[in-house]
Amino acid sequence: MKRKTVLVTGGLGFIGSNLVLHLIKLNYFVIILDKKTYSSNLMNLKNIKRNQFKLIISDINNKLEISKIFKKYNPIGIFNLAAETHVDRSIDNPEIFVKSNVNGVLVLLEQLKKYKKRNHNIKLLHISTDEVYGDIPKRKTSLETDPYRPSSPYAASKASADHLIRSYYRTFKLPIIITNCCNNYGPKQFPEKLIPKLILNLIQNKKLPIYGKGINEREWIHVDDHCKALIKIFKKGKIGESYNIGSGDIVSNNIISKKLIELFKTKINKDCKSRIVFVKDRPGHDLRYALNSNKIKKLGWKKKLNLNKGLFLTMKWYLENTQWIQKINKKKYSNRLGLKL
Repeated sequence: MKRKTVLVTGGLGFIGSNLVLHLIKLNYFVIILDKKTYSSNLMNLKNIKRNQFKLIISDINNKLEISKIFKKYNPIGIFNLAAETHVDRSIDNPEIFVKSNVNGVLVLLEQLKKYKKRNHNIKLLHISTDEVYGDIPKRKTSLETDPYRPSSPYAASKASADHLIRSYYRTFKLPIIITNCCNNYGPKQFPEKLIPKLILNLIQNKKLPIYGKGINEREWIHVDDHCKALIKIFKKGKIGESYNIGSGDIVSNNIISKKLIELFKTKINKDCKSRIVFVKDRPGHDLRYALNSNKIKKLGWKKKLNLNKGLFLTMKWYLENTQWIQKINKKKYSNRLGLKL
């Protein structure tokens, strides 16, 4: 049987490369479009056979390249993960976030509008974030129908893209679904993000820097559970709808740090000289995110990995993949960002 083709933008990144693996296991042929930024990594495609994917180094803002891909490969689906994602970087340089996260989405939408005339079965799954909802009070969770209140330039750029997509669905009847996921963790995540940064610091016996007082709460999901949710929505989700993807594991940064220290001592059996230190907080730092994920559960999805097991597997991956760590640019994650005012 001929393999169906899908396009994954941002496929050399953390979530994108993990999604590519899941899609290939399901016998899809995957076109990977990635402009190869600092957080992209060719090693993320290690052990994948060349006849299972096609890598194209380009930007989603490249109209001609997007058009060529649609015409040549005739994909039945697009998973849009191409985005700038680090809040601290968006504080330092908001312009690149608008260019990638808003203008790039506009290019995709315009090309999809043209291409849909020759392929009525195509659909676009746009991967957004829980950060568009802004701060969520204790004992509350965000519904898909809740208003957006983004706090950072990053969250605002993702919210802008979501609004743009909804307008294209309503005005042009484009086959689009939006997903809003909580914080991801797992293998291959660039260590500017909290969990891989803490893991690498534990391995190197360095201090564990935590913003503010460490009371900020996030909902955490393992990247494999997120990828399975995306595929479930791609197959069963309703066009024009949004779906929250959450795990229910909502903990403070202090608790995450303590869990990692405990795992390092007990499961990895390593001496731990690292200690938590509190550093200057991020400007506009949201206190809490939390999602109501009942809607996706009705499609038959639920998380498989609890937080403790997921953190252990993640730590184990970083310990076993020192070559991956050595080949990434240390300067891109070792210096503190997001303090410009």
